[in-house]
Amino acid sequence: MKIIAICGSLRAQSSNRALLQAAVKLAPKGMEVTIYEGLARLPHFNPDDDEEGTTPPPSVAELRSLLAAADGILISSPEYAHGVPGSLKNALDWLVSDGALVDKPIALICASPVGGQFAQSSLVETLKTMNWRVVGTWASPKKVRDADVDDEVAGTIRTALAILADTMLTIGF
Repeated sequence: MKIIAICGSLRAQSSNRALLQAAVKLAPKGMEVTIYEGLARLPHFNPDDDEEGTTPPPSVAELRSLLAAADGILISSPEYAHGVPGSLKNALDWLVSDGALVDKPIALICASPVGGQFAQSSLVETLKTMNWRVVGTWASPKKVRDADVDDEVAGTIRTALAILADTMLTIGF
């Protein structure tokens, strides 16, 4: 099983990135989690550049190809001003028209134990509108600083990955 993980934060020391790095280490046997590193390179979404018959910018084509080849997706995103960071929303806008991602299983996890519900709700709404299969949302029970997480945080990550894996097996991704 191949999972592409997307961090909604561009910060190098992001706690959401640390959560995804922990997911790479905690993935069960048979599951490979790869963190997508191209979020900052995506151009601003412009519908004129995404019309039928146009060729998407190379960074967009790369993202679409990675996600189409994946069995599932894991997003960990902070919440900014009760919403999704602009860089993540921009990436999702580039993916709206990609039919290869319809029904793609996706799990959402947030590194903040005290927040994230507005961003998570917004992400769920956007992803459902895009016809992706949201399998669940989770929040880390503790602040995460690096990929070396304690048993409680590891349990949350393992639960999210297990449900994502079960869904992929059930629907045949």
